[in-house]
Amino acid sequence: MIRDHIITSFHLDRDDLDMAPFDGKGGMGQMYKLFGERMDDVIDELNEALAA
Repeated sequence: MIRDHIITSFHLDRDDLDMAPFDGKGGMGQMYKLFGERMDDVIDELNEALAA
């Protein structure tokens, strides 16, 4: 889902996780469950890689 979102927006924000299609799979809560305290780091690293 993240890949599909990035194709159209080239960026991922925490707010995006509370919208479709992410909200249907647990949204920000699920992302936090998977990555814990590193969630924001993962999002930042992803956005940095996309900007490069």
